[in-house]
Parts: sequence; C-alpha cells; structure tokens
Amino acid sequence: MQIKDVLLAPGNGAFFYDDQAALRAGASQDGFVYVGEPVTPDFAAIRVPASSLSVGLVLADSTVVWGDMMGVQYSGAGGRDPLFETAQISRLTSRVVAPRLFDIDASRYLDACSKVFEAFEHRRLPLAIEYGVSQALLRAAAHLHRKTMAEIVCSEFSLPLPMRKVPIYCQSGDAREINVDKMILKAVDVLPHGLINSRQQFGANGQIFMAFVKWVAARTIEIGRPGYHPVLHFDVYGWIGLEIGLEPQSIADFICRVADTVPDFTLNIEYPADYGSTQAQIDNYARIVAILDDRGSSARIVVDERCNTLEDIRLFAEAKAAHLIQIKTPDVGSIADTARAVLLCKANEVGAYVGGSCTETDLSAQASVHVSVATQADMMLAKPGMGVDEGFSIVGNEQNRLFATLTRRRAPVQKTQTNRTVPHAEQP
Repeated sequence: MQIKDVLLAPGNGAFFYDDQAALRAGASQDGFVYVGEPVTPDFAAIRVPASSLSVGLVLADSTVVWGDMMGVQYSGAGGRDPLFETAQISRLTSRVVAPRLFDIDASRYLDACSKVFEAFEHRRLPLAIEYGVSQALLRAAAHLHRKTMAEIVCSEFSLPLPMRKVPIYCQSGDAREINVDKMILKAVDVLPHGLINSRQQFGANGQIFMAFVKWVAARTIEIGRPGYHPVLHFDVYGWIGLEIGLEPQSIADFICRVADTVPDFTLNIEYPADYGSTQAQIDNYARIVAILDDRGSSARIVVDERCNTLEDIRLFAEAKAAHLIQIKTPDVGSIADTARAVLLCKANEVGAYVGGSCTETDLSAQASVHVSVATQADMMLAKPGMGVDEGFSIVGNEQNRLFATLTRRRAPVQKTQTNRTVPHAEQP
C-alpha cells in the first residue's frame, strides 16, 4: 500500500484571483480587467489568472492518482490564506510533504491524512496543500479498495451508503441575465448567486439588488418548465451591511423586505455583512438568524467570510449563527475536514453547503461531489469556473455516475442470454 513517488504539475485554476479589498474600495472595470492598484498583499494586479498545482501519487502498482491545490477567488480576505503562489507551494510539498507520503499506508485514508498533515515548524501546512493532497489520498484509497471515493468516506466515517442526490447550486458571474436563463433552462436546483459584489450591483438602499431578485423569480416562472421551483440564493458580499448599516435589526428588516417580494420562493442570503472578526460575525449573525426565525421568515442566512476552517464552522454551528454554512473546500483544507464539517453541521441542525471557488479544477470538483454525497450535504456548488455549463456538467455528471455505480452495488444481478451481468438500475 506504499506510495513510491510524488509528481507535481503546475496548472491553471478555472477563473481568476481577485483583490476583494480593491473591489470594495470602488475599482472600476475596463472590459474584463480591473483598473487601479491592488490593496491586498501579494496581488500584482487587482485581477490575476488563477493558478493551481497538481500532486500525483505513484502507487506500488504504478497507478498515478491526482489531486489539485489552489486558492480561492478572494484570497487574503476574510481571514483566508494569502494568494496561492505555485513555486512556494511546490517547494514546501517537495521538501516536507513528499517524505511523509512515503511513510504512510495509502489504504487507510483518515490515518494517512492525520500523519501527512501534521504541523510543520509549529504551524499548520498551507490549506491548499492539505486540500490537494487529501484529494489524491482519497483517490488512492478508492483505487486500492476498488471502491468509489464516496464509499471510502462512508466507510471511514461509519456512514450508510447515500440514497439521496445532493441539490446543485450554480453561480452566474458577471453575465447575470444570460446565465440565469441557462440555469432555468437546465432546471438547476439552487440559483443564481448573482455576484452582488459592488455598490453598482447593490444600489442605493439595495434597490438594484431587490429589482434583480424580483426579476430572477419572474424569469423562473416565465421560461421554466412546469413545476420547476428552485431555491433563490444570492451572495451579496457584505453589501447589506455596507449600505444599510451593521445593526442586526436593520439587516433583518431589509432581508424580510426582499423575501416579501418573492413570497413563493425560499430565499438564501449569503454574506449579508462583515463584522471584521470571526467572533463578531458569530455574535451578530446569531442575532440576525434569531430575528428572522422569530418572524417566521422564509429567508435563510448563509455564512461564508470569517467561517473558514473546521473550527470556525464548529463555532458558527454551535451558536446557530447561520441557517446554512458554506463549507468552502479550499479554505477548510483537507477534504476529510469537509466531511467532518458536514457531519458537524448536521449534529447541530444547521444546513451544510459544500461550496468552494470558481478558481478550482475538474479534479477538486469531482472529489467534492463524492464527499458531498457521502455525507448527504444539503447542497453543493457547481464548480469550477464562473459559467454555468461547465461546472454544472462536471458536478452533475459526476454525481450521476456515482449513483449509477452505487445502484449497481445495491441491486441484485440477473444473467442475460449472453451471460453478462446486468443490474437493476434506477431510471434517470
């Protein structure tokens, strides 16, 4: 079960790394480029192409299994790790992580993760390293046991094989109207994100945002197929707090007004305000949640910024400081911790959303699907990229392939006239 070599291959993320502080300060766009000087450390420009680093584990039978490391779009903001730097991550992986990989049993997933991700020089390894290497280790365990990655997660965490598909959430990027139409035509479960990341998109007192919410709901009814009824989920990047003020009562009042404009839909509001620290975020989000619950509002608060690691997620879940917690996979680190985070949310009766970033890759997205399904998360992000088609295809198809495999595992087999075994499969 030994790993006999480690390969590294630099690559691309599916979108760009953006300086959130510069955007919030009012940086303007010239085409796809942002104009002005960066604010966040390590950014050479406000928008830079996302990079990644693939790590390949060469197993004893010469099979190579891969995982991908990268940062998130808004690196260095909201308590997150700094901007991903390929050369630095590559050196650390070669010098520190690779020797550890040669000493572990790759068939024992959680044990392997705990040994490989021990602190280095009294500090935790960069979360991007944990994320990419943990994907590769999960694929290694799946290969060695001849199982899917989801089955490895179920086995390691003593979970039953999943029966329910996980709803998929798509994000629109800047092409809001076109991508909303795509989502509706493809009957996406949760939409549209909206990328409400500037005063221009939010509007004075939130009027532009409210109009957009109403338009999305009306458009869903107008062009959606009969019976299609998605959850509406909008990420406002803290702009309710920036424009309306940080008082929880005022924020709750505004969210209720938005929900009242789309009474037939469940409304998720992600990142309504930024209170500057994890503890302040917990305290104030808990107040907003309590106010909405007392009113019986259909609106739900989703936390993102200031809720990064597994420990952060535990604090938010135990405080009931969100209705739904985004488990932002590259920020959590080891994908085993993503599984732990979902289970922690469930234990505290808080919704678990396995998210991530548009900067990810096909490999990280596929691994996320297996963890989401195994732990039965409440929803998962269609990723990577900022378009609809690619991410929805990668995540949706991986989920469908996984369930076809699991259905075969469960079903009795019958012999056909040609002596081939054919499972009783579910119809799509």
